[in-house]
Amino acid sequence: MRIRISDIAEELGLSTATVSNVIHGKTHKVSDETVKRVQALLEQRQYIPSMAGILLAQNASKIIGVFVNDHEKYEGHTLDDAFIASSLNALSTEIEKQGQFMMVKKAKHPEEVLKFASMWNMEGLVMMGFCDQDYMYLRSHMHIPFVVYDGYCKNPHGIVNITIDNYGGGFQVGRLFRKSGHSSAICISDNETGVDLERINGFRSGFGDGTAEVMVVPMRKTERRQLYLEQIKRFRRVSAVFAVSDYYAIDLMQFLGENGICVPGDLAVAGFDGTPMSELVFPSLTTVRQDSGLRAKTALQKLRQLQEHQETQTTVTLPVTLVERASTRR
Repeated sequence: MRIRISDIAEELGLSTATVSNVIHGKTHKVSDETVKRVQALLEQRQYIPSMAGILLAQNASKIIGVFVNDHEKYEGHTLDDAFIASSLNALSTEIEKQGQFMMVKKAKHPEEVLKFASMWNMEGLVMMGFCDQDYMYLRSHMHIPFVVYDGYCKNPHGIVNITIDNYGGGFQVGRLFRKSGHSSAICISDNETGVDLERINGFRSGFGDGTAEVMVVPMRKTERRQLYLEQIKRFRRVSAVFAVSDYYAIDLMQFLGENGICVPGDLAVAGFDGTPMSELVFPSLTTVRQDSGLRAKTALQKLRQLQEHQETQTTVTLPVTLVERASTRR
């Protein structure tokens, strides 16, 4: 049976508060003799403290919360998304380096974030995939500092948005296609706003003369594949496709292969994000790589500055790198 604080207290003839104070390191009002007695019995009984209890009892919990928008586009597999998984892995590394703890939670509404962050006495938050309205709500309802991945904040005071050169990345792909002799192309995205719009505009600028079309696709795979079937003649009319994410690029390559369109023989395909899967698929995917480690390190640095009330820029734009692979080589 699990040993409880009350069991230790009863055996020593002490109050549960005294035993709890010893466990949580609050011994300034407890005699050295009592501390030794409690510690000896805790060790003898192999008492395992509740980590949650220890963290909540401290003034500084050392918990960094990472909240991911549980958007419908992930179809119930939010944390399986390659970009999110890569980001979480990098954040975990940086947070552990600082001797802190990472707590990850999916959420659909900012109220969930507020409740959970307060419950666990979190020191700082990293937010992924929410909207400007959500960030404004959180800033006005809690004191916990937070940074944002790829956010759009109209009034970003007290918030740091850590983004990447989305326009520049798209531009590099467009320029690659144009230099490779492509004269017609399609951009694939599930929307024409925010980060995706920056990537599309960059691509069209790099590709030149405005000939790149935009195909807005459904978020759900079944509906997206149906649209592809309906638009298959459109794919045969162009020679290149730029997808605003590796996920959409790889999904498209699978569809094209199933329908007799060869990549890169018939169609060149490029993605964006530089996820591990981009290198593992066949043919390997040309992509725009972002440095997840640098973004995570920057996020933690900016969180510290916010915690210490230092002045810092509200937007940090990190560089990206074009990685050319087999999917665009003729």
